[in-house]
Amino acid sequence: MARSDYEYPGYEHAGVTYWVKTILLYGGITFAAMWAIAPLWWTITTALAQDPSAGITTIFPRSITFENFVKLFDQVPVGRWFLNAFIFAGLVTTFNIVFDTLAGYAFARLDFFAREKLFLLFIATMMIPGMVTLIPIYILLSNLAWINTYQGLIAPFIASPFGIFLLRQHFLGLPEALGEAARLDGCNKFQTFYHIYLPLAKPAIATLGIFTFMFTWNNFEWPLIISTSEDMFTLPVALYMVRGEFTNNWGLVMAVATIIVLPPIIAFLSAQKYFIRGMTLSGFKG
Repeated sequence: MARSDYEYPGYEHAGVTYWVKTILLYGGITFAAMWAIAPLWWTITTALAQDPSAGITTIFPRSITFENFVKLFDQVPVGRWFLNAFIFAGLVTTFNIVFDTLAGYAFARLDFFAREKLFLLFIATMMIPGMVTLIPIYILLSNLAWINTYQGLIAPFIASPFGIFLLRQHFLGLPEALGEAARLDGCNKFQTFYHIYLPLAKPAIATLGIFTFMFTWNNFEWPLIISTSEDMFTLPVALYMVRGEFTNNWGLVMAVATIIVLPPIIAFLSAQKYFIRGMTLSGFKG
């Protein structure tokens, strides 16, 4: 087979302009990728550097050590903070997947009184700044004696209007004939949801799960407000505290930052296939 049979037409006769555009395009993409990765790279290399006080030279450390992580676990209760962050992000993500999926399906496929008006009311809450509801929520949780507890940490985030909207749009994009066929076969409403529509919603659920986990894991404001003791701190709050305590020890500070960024990266990579598919298939129809 000749070379021209499997390469695009004009390959051998591509002009200088084409190659200049190609080089500029890939050069720009490479520069943008390096610019985005640079802070993460500096964080990890500083945490692993033997002399993190060397400043910019830690971008390419001469020697690598885990001494900063050992010191961190010896001097501060980072294990407890990691557990708090995992419980916070894990339970919030689980509750959002359960409640948002059920609500999204109800708004998309079930007929009930004032369905559209109630959905618009849910969407309208997305326009309210979080700072407006911060004080009322804190007072409510204080009256329930939930300050400095896991209940108070998790309760305000067990469902989200964005998640309900995302799942509703996805369910609207699925064929209604599937539900009608299931009902003809004797399935009730919940069986139709669980056996027919839920398996088809995995991409949207994965998208919601990743977004929720990353937002909750990185949440700094609410854990700082609701926690009154060090035992209830999550990792973002711990980073702030460690930064204040170890002002001149960038190795310990970056060790905490490294522990913070790794779980979201792992979560994204593990569900990347579903995430990309959910972003392309969920759509915003209906």
